[in-house]
Amino acid sequence: MANPLQMGSIIPSSAALGKLVAAAVRSGPEGMVLELGAGTGAITAAMLRDGIAPERLIVVEIVPEMAEVLRRTYPGVTVVCGDAWSLPQLLGLQALGRIGSVVCGIPMVLLSQERQQGLIDAIEAVAPGRGFLHFSYCITSPLSAHKLGLQGQREAWTPANFPPASVWRYTPLDAH
Repeated sequence: MANPLQMGSIIPSSAALGKLVAAAVRSGPEGMVLELGAGTGAITAAMLRDGIAPERLIVVEIVPEMAEVLRRTYPGVTVVCGDAWSLPQLLGLQALGRIGSVVCGIPMVLLSQERQQGLIDAIEAVAPGRGFLHFSYCITSPLSAHKLGLQGQREAWTPANFPPASVWRYTPLDAH
């Protein structure tokens, strides 16, 4: 409540939403899975339950206390405490070319277009051409995809989340 731009919802994501995100990750490219804004770890848990190995997961969380809880709760998962806008510095060169999927739980709809573009650029720097999955509570695309150089497609929707949520896949326009 103290910092609403750090939280997409005050209620953790549901198992139903987590299952949809995990299915979208599975249908994407091989490689490491980078989760941005893991929060309480509800999506992390769903991906692990769905068979994504802990050693394939890199989780970035900006809130130190939450990052520490994630480290204790999910042994084997690489948890990085830091700002997702600094992904190249946070992950270093060892991540380049190894990331197959990016899951963004950061509430991008609440950000200015400039901040959205900054995050997209950071994702592109560590996972070139991969794009990202983004879950949102918006009925329509939470991003002005074409203005951001992206193509967006809603892959799934669930009313079994509070609030109901969609999973979007965004890919760079020049990747098509």
